[in-house]
Order: sequence, then structure tokens, then C-alpha cells
Amino acid sequence: MPSHPPIILASGSPRRRDLMDEAGYDYQVIVPDIEEIHDTAIPIRELTAMNAKIKAQAIAPQHPESIIIAGDTLVLHDDEPLGKPADMEEAAAMLARLNGQTHEVHTAVCLIREASDQVVEFSVATEVTFYDLTPEQQAAYHSLIEPLDKAGAYAAQDHGELIIEKSVGSQTNVIGLPMEALAEHLESTFGVKTQFS
Repeated sequence: MPSHPPIILASGSPRRRDLMDEAGYDYQVIVPDIEEIHDTAIPIRELTAMNAKIKAQAIAPQHPESIIIAGDTLVLHDDEPLGKPADMEEAAAMLARLNGQTHEVHTAVCLIREASDQVVEFSVATEVTFYDLTPEQQAAYHSLIEPLDKAGAYAAQDHGELIIEKSVGSQTNVIGLPMEALAEHLESTFGVKTQFS
């Protein structure tokens, strides 16, 4: 039995589950039933922080003794946040827009343990540069993945080597959860140790 409070990952993302598994955390998944905020007028750090917090707050009251982990990831290009595409046409347009360009991946994380009135919020940004691909190469990449559930219509962990020339910063952040910062906050605030390093 762990010596720390139970952990709940408030996310349906299989990529975040994979990252938590790889880091060796003992946790359960509860997907929050909330409507995310999509307002491009809100600065990306504030927007992702708002969405992460409402996800965590949706779960916390029913599980006050648990540590709730919630995150929200968006891609920022030309000062405009890009979320998940609505359809394949929008996905193709997003990938074409990022093609040969450098953008930022922003993830905000909110940790809540209601029983002890603890709330931790932080955000991480990673700079990602794409190769300059032909339209045919872009279409070929999309044929290999499912872009509709991914911010920016791509996934670093799914054939990312075909589109990503380089990235600067947390690599796990690009996948959806900045594990280095998460591990640090879980240990310093809640005493949760992990194999992740």
C-alpha cells in the first residue's frame, strides 16, 4: 500500500496514462464530465490553467482524500492557441500551418487534495520545430495516426520523428503531461515519490 494519499488522474487521455504508468505511479482514472473553455482571446497560459483547474475541481469534491491530477495541453502558433481539430479537413489545415515552423506546446497542470485544502498549479512550455514537408508527406503522416483527439493535429509519440525536426524543453510535455515538473510537485507537496527521473 502506498504511504501517500490515493492519486486520481482526471483525464481520458491514453497518452497521459502511458506517461503515468512509465513513471511508476499507482493511480486510478476518472474522466471529468465538463465542457472545456475554448476562447482564443484568453492568453494560452491562462486558458490552459483554467481548463486544468475545472477538470480537477469536477472530481475533487467526490474524492476529498485523493490527489487529483488534471492537465490541459494546447499548441501555440503565431499567438493563436490550437486545440483538437473538429474534422480531418481542419486537421490537415493545422498540420499545414505548423509545417516548417516553430511553435510552442503549453500544458497547465492542477493538483488538488480537498481534504487538506491543497492546490498546486503550474505550467510548462516546450518549443517544437517541424520539418518542411510536402502536402503528400503531411497526408501520409496523418494516415498513420488519429489526429482528431490531439492538440495541433499531431502526436510526438506517434511517428513524431517524421514531422519533428527538433524540440527544446520537456519531451513528456509535448506528449501531454510534463512529468519532470509533476514528479517534483507531487514529492515536495504530497510526499509522493516515483521512479521517474
